[in-house]
Amino acid sequence: GLSGGHLITFETIKLLFTTLVSPHLEISNIVWYPLLEKDKKLMDGVQRRAKKLVSGLKTLSYEQRLTKMKMPSMAYRQVRGDLIETYKRTHDLYKIK
Repeated sequence: GLSGGHLITFETIKLLFTTLVSPHLEISNIVWYPLLEKDKKLMDGVQRRAKKLVSGLKTLSYEQRLTKMKMPSMAYRQVRGDLIETYKRTHDLYKIK
């Protein structure tokens, strides 16, 4: 486990986050669009906590950790997801019968 102050590597947390956590956060942005600042902070907190587990990055700020890991913020991914959904809808890419 991660108890006792043990940290995991950059590669491990990035793999775990992008395969297990990120898809759920992105889907929830579509289904449940957080409008309130407290809800946005709640979702962003998941990513913030995960990044603090990375060995060697714990002392960096959240923004510095994102840059170092080459990962976008939740706010950026939310806007990106909105743009993708808008494109799909305006170009009739959903085949609903």
